[in-house]
Amino acid sequence: MSDILDISRIKALQPQVEAIAKDAGLAIMDIYQRDFDVYTKQDESPLTDADLAAHNVIVAGLEAISDLPILSEESANISWSERSTWTSYWLVDPLDGTKEFIKKNGEFTVNIALIQDGMPVFGVVYAPVLETLYSGIVGVGAVKTVAETASAMKPASRDSASTYQVVGSRSHQSPEIQQFIAALDKPAELVSMGSSLKLCLVAEGAAHFYPRLGPTCEWDTGAAHAVALASGASVTELSLESIVASAQSPQTQTPLRYNQRESVLNPFFLVSC
Repeated sequence: MSDILDISRIKALQPQVEAIAKDAGLAIMDIYQRDFDVYTKQDESPLTDADLAAHNVIVAGLEAISDLPILSEESANISWSERSTWTSYWLVDPLDGTKEFIKKNGEFTVNIALIQDGMPVFGVVYAPVLETLYSGIVGVGAVKTVAETASAMKPASRDSASTYQVVGSRSHQSPEIQQFIAALDKPAELVSMGSSLKLCLVAEGAAHFYPRLGPTCEWDTGAAHAVALASGASVTELSLESIVASAQSPQTQTPLRYNQRESVLNPFFLVSC
């Protein structure tokens, strides 16, 4: 079994984990700025030298400051019989947005989350090209730091909005996304963004909703989920049968949880202010 960390302990770890994320970002940028190899994983998704370099930096860094187990996208072959005993663990995506990395559009992140009793309680999301770091502890607050300038984060107000900003694809709107937008009580505009930065847009007040109706894994979302909760946003499950209810009263839906089943795939979800 894993020990539950209290708020004071998490606060003490926060600057160390932020430094680990930045170190991983440096390792990524070293490869980003030159030619790199792209491999194909068993699930047909791309993997680069940068994923592996960042993974090694993060694992070494976390093992130096904590005895908690680590579940990383690049070391995900841990049995459910073992994972099911964890009450606290680190959930890591060393490079979220590998496709964005390959395209060199800058919209990729380093994600490190602390999960306790199935919920993300602390998360760090670092976008090295953008020199932007999001960090949040649930119950304490969330901060966005751009080029060393920090500002507190809070979600936007739906009441004061004349038009909702909805995170999604400008080029392709699925019927389900169209159904979600149609259920809103105000007009909506689409905002496009890569990787876990989508969740952070809602957390920082740049968007009102992020409905995710496609596949994601737990490491894709854990860190930004923690940042969103710490800022005051909600992250809830979104079923095809509850799209209208989720659009109209998202806070009444089931919270998204982690390490509840053998599969590491998330259900569909909604991030909302």
